Amino acid sequence: MIRRSLKLTPIILLSLLLACCSSTTVRTTAVTPVERGDHNIPEQQLVDVGIELFNPGLEYIKEDDITAYPEVRLAEARYMPYQLMDTMQASANWGAVRIIPRDTSSVDVIVAGEILHSDGESMSLNIRVSDATGLEWFEKTYSAQASKFSYEAGRNHNQDPYQDIYNRIANDIARYRKKLSSVQVKKIRTIAELRFAESFSPEAFGGYLATDKKGIYIFKRLPADNDPMMERIHRIRERDYLYIDTLQDYYGSFVREMEEPYQEWLRNSYEEVLAYDELRSSSRKNAIAGAATMIAGILAASSGNRSVRAAGGAAVVGGGWLIKNAMDKHLESSIHAEALQELGASLSAEVGPQVIELEDRTVTLTGTAQDQYEQWRVILRDIYVSEVGDGSISNTDL
Repeated sequence: MIRRSLKLTPIILLSLLLACCSSTTVRTTAVTPVERGDHNIPEQQLVDVGIELFNPGLEYIKEDDITAYPEVRLAEARYMPYQLMDTMQASANWGAVRIIPRDTSSVDVIVAGEILHSDGESMSLNIRVSDATGLEWFEKTYSAQASKFSYEAGRNHNQDPYQDIYNRIANDIARYRKKLSSVQVKKIRTIAELRFAESFSPEAFGGYLATDKKGIYIFKRLPADNDPMMERIHRIRERDYLYIDTLQDYYGSFVREMEEPYQEWLRNSYEEVLAYDELRSSSRKNAIAGAATMIAGILAASSGNRSVRAAGGAAVVGGGWLIKNAMDKHLESSIHAEALQELGASLSAEVGPQVIELEDRTVTLTGTAQDQYEQWRVILRDIYVSEVGDGSISNTDL
């Protein structure tokens, strides 16, 4: 029985060692194409889209997750919405597509995203899309693995390794939009405008909308086409759009500065993650193989056959080497983990505060763009009040 075990042991060890040396990487470069829109769509049927800054998903980062860093996630929460915005704009399916600092009632369609996982090897996003009526279009999780070809030297790296995810999201939103009738689109656009008006003057515009049992906005009445209060709201809304457009310049500058270090981080992270996983797997397999070899060697060493005892001694030594090798690989994997942390810290240093110039002031944005937007809304309310008097003038048509 012992002799048979010794004959089988090399085969088992060979299988384990071969398994240790194998790895699986994604080799495909296939990217889902973006579905293009009709350039002849009437302007009144074009829907404006606001993409919120993504939730970085910091709560999903575990203490032992060596591939996730808060500083990187916070940067990605700005970078990823911009990539999606570029993709949707290029599709020609929409009116204006903008990054917005928060859910705002002035937007026809709102896209909210949450980062579930992100490193150079794989990414997972949760996307929720709704419109100004409060109706949720859909909520869906998108996942993908990066191709090794995306990071090979000499290839065109202008395309994001995860462009396929952005294309799929854009296509799903466009398909839902195409199901809507012209009447539904007009309703969404009108409710978006009335919600914006109500946020500035509840006294004047609080009687136009109501919500049903499901929380969906419905009309109670509509303002006249030549309503002077609505004309003022139109002007205020245009100024709001101008500020949000200014924010697009900030986000664009942020993404351009982040592009090179972030792509380098993705490329290095991809290699480090694969190496870490390979070493961790190899370490575990070597430890198992070493233990099995040492047990077989100890059993053989107790044999009365001199040749078997000699083979058993060699097996014990070999098993000890495998266990030592496993420990060395575990130490090496720890070094890779530290390398990932250094890469994350390096990226954090590259994505510092940005300064943008407004018409009457200079604003520094350091992740508090939402606060700046709130200040802008206060300014707009002051402008509105100055135009209507005391801000409590009621619409005579109500």
